[in-house]
Amino acid sequence: MSKPSFDLQSHSTASDGALPPAAVVAAAHEAGVELLALSDHDTVEGLDEAFAAAAATDGALTLVSAVEISSLDVGDKDLHILGYGIDHHDPVLLARLELWREDRWTRGERIAEAMRENGWQVTLPERAEQPLGRPHIAAAIFDDPANAERVAAEGLTNSVDLLVAYLVPGAPGYRGRTAPTVGQAVEAIHEAGGKAIWAHPYWDFRDENQHEATRDVLERFAALGGDGVEAFYISYTEDQTRRLVELAAGLDMLTTGSADFHGHDNPNFSSFRNFSLYGLEPNLGSIDRR
Repeated sequence: MSKPSFDLQSHSTASDGALPPAAVVAAAHEAGVELLALSDHDTVEGLDEAFAAAAATDGALTLVSAVEISSLDVGDKDLHILGYGIDHHDPVLLARLELWREDRWTRGERIAEAMRENGWQVTLPERAEQPLGRPHIAAAIFDDPANAERVAAEGLTNSVDLLVAYLVPGAPGYRGRTAPTVGQAVEAIHEAGGKAIWAHPYWDFRDENQHEATRDVLERFAALGGDGVEAFYISYTEDQTRRLVELAAGLDMLTTGSADFHGHDNPNFSSFRNFSLYGLEPNLGSIDRR
C-alpha cells in the first residue's frame, strides 16, 4: 500500500520540533511529501522561512500555512486545533497567539510547582519567544542529573515516558491552560481565513470510552463551526480511522492526516508519511492547494 503524498502536521524549532523550519521542509521533500503543513504550537514564527524553502523545491512540494492551537474544551479538556490556510501575517491573529503563548508560560510554572511538590527537581528552560510546552518541561526534568536515580527507578527510558506518566490529564503533574476555549480558537482561525481541524482525537482519548467521547467532542466541535478532523494519524488503528471518516462524513466535515513529524530522533514522531489511509479517500477540501 503506497504512503500518502500529503503530511499536514509537522513541527520545527519554532515550537517543540528538533529541526529549523527550512530543514523540516527539506526533510519532507526528501521523503516525497507533496503537500506539507508546518503547524507549530501557538506560533507562526517559522512559516516565512518554511515558505522560502518550499519555493526552492520548484513546485515539487506545496506548503500550507498552519498553526496548532491548544485550547480548552468542556471540563477543561485540552484539545489541539489545527488552523490551515491562515493569513500568518494577520495582526489580530498574531496578537491572539502572543497572549496564548503567555498563558503557556504561566501554565508551565504551575506544572513545575506541581512536579516539585511530587519530589522532582525542575528547572524550566530560559524564557523565550518559543512557546513553552509539556515536552520541554518533560525533557528538562528527564535530563536533570538530580533526577537520574528516580528516572531509572521508575523505568522511564526517555522524556516522552515521563510526560505520559506525569504530565497528561489525570496525572499528578498535569495542570490545564486557562485560554483559549475551543470556540475562541475556531473563531481566530476563521477570522484569519483558515479552516479549523481537530487534531489527533484518539491521542487525546485512549480509554475504553474513547469512541463515545470522540463522537461527542466532534459533534460539539462541529456545532462551534469546526471544519474537520484529523482522521488519519500515525498511531490510529484501522477501526479508529474508519470511525472518524464515517463520523466526519455524517457531519459534512473535512478529513486530514499526518505523521506529526517532530524530528528524526523523536521516539514517536520521526518520519514523514508514516500513517495509513487504509484504502479510504481523505477530504482535504480547499486545504489541498497542489
